[in-house]
Amino acid sequence: MTAELDPRTLTLLGVEGALAAAAAPRASAETLGGLSAHPDSRVRALVARHPNTPPEVLGTLAAAYPAEVLGNPGLPLMRLARPGLLGAFPADGVIALLNTDGAPGWITDAALRHEDYAVRTALAARASLSAERVAALAQDAGWQIREAVARRDDLPEPLVRQLATDDDYDVRKAVAARPELPGDVLRVFVTDPHGLVRASVARRLDLPLDCLLTLATDGDPDVLATLARRVDLPANVREWLATSEQPGVRAAALQGWAVPPAWLARAGQDADPDVRAALARRPDALPDTLTHLASDESETVRRAVLERSDLPDGAVLALARAPEADIRLHVASAEGLSEAVLDALVGDSDATVRTVLAVRPDLGTGRLTRLAADPNPEVRRAVAYAPGTPASVLATLAADPNAGVRRAAARHPALDTGAQAALVTDLDEGVRLAVAGRADLSAASRAALAQDTDPSVRAEASAS
Repeated sequence: MTAELDPRTLTLLGVEGALAAAAAPRASAETLGGLSAHPDSRVRALVARHPNTPPEVLGTLAAAYPAEVLGNPGLPLMRLARPGLLGAFPADGVIALLNTDGAPGWITDAALRHEDYAVRTALAARASLSAERVAALAQDAGWQIREAVARRDDLPEPLVRQLATDDDYDVRKAVAARPELPGDVLRVFVTDPHGLVRASVARRLDLPLDCLLTLATDGDPDVLATLARRVDLPANVREWLATSEQPGVRAAALQGWAVPPAWLARAGQDADPDVRAALARRPDALPDTLTHLASDESETVRRAVLERSDLPDGAVLALARAPEADIRLHVASAEGLSEAVLDALVGDSDATVRTVLAVRPDLGTGRLTRLAADPNPEVRRAVAYAPGTPASVLATLAADPNAGVRRAAARHPALDTGAQAALVTDLDEGVRLAVAGRADLSAASRAALAQDTDPSVRAEASAS
């Protein structure tokens, strides 16, 4: 019966029926092919284990069910019939098989011969590979594979030296980043034709002083910027890099672990915003410096100041007056704002900033009163929602011309009885609904709302 199933009807089977069909010993290849796309993972796993499943179907299932495919009892016969079986499998399926615990050696051999670079790259990164396989991969035509070999922890020195002179700079860069390298290899890398390789070797903690001095004469800004972050250079070399004509190098010099105070003072007057931004990010930047930079003409610098959590009040106040609305919005959401900052934000030109400000618990009655008269209804509604809004302000908002504001005021716990009573006859059913849901509603108001023309209001009043 199962063998006669048309794959086009398999979707009509229930899950239990599909599981039974996938487990049937005589299930046909056609049926199993149809079930391989079943939405239930248990069905697909059974198909991956079934000896009648066609090789091309196994290939599509291998990525998700590698253990089941490797345990398929029909796999040995398929290998005999198709010696290059895995060559037809998609790359992600072969990689999954390769990474399965206890994967047999023939999987590794097949991956070594697979035409997809991704498979051979995954193989090159495997921890347990024979020396012969590693050596073969180090000769691979694909630079990605050779790069993966160059990153291996257990790479023999002859292969390190071979890959250090590789034609591809990514491979050489990977070698240059290895934790231990012979001195002569390091000295070759500092004169490498590609700047990324020289920049990579410039990051090494163990780089000999003569190599550092060689790199200091480099003409590549990225190499010099990498070098400028180091603090183990001669003082005159560091000073030279800190005053480089390249802004990126000057900015990098400010990212060192420690810099002389004179550099900080000089950076504050630098013509390039990236240098001033680097100064703004330094943990030892002085409060006066941060206040000055918070008013910088460059948005890049102002945003660098905004990243800090230790700003003095003067810097926060400057950011509260920044041209960018999102910076001011960020400030309006921050904790511990001073009175001066709150006053500045209350008059902000952006309604979104004023709306966020309105729900702050530390705003105070005076500022809430001012925002309650804001021309934007979103701001007034936020005041009506704010927990600290006093009853006197809520009474004003309960009479607001905007129904949404009145709805918010109608729900506020501090709304007094008189204001509640006035809202019972509000023209907006949403306002009356909000009042009807109050637990502190007077008996008279509840009775009136129980007779409301709107059924939802009547139901709310009766349920409360």
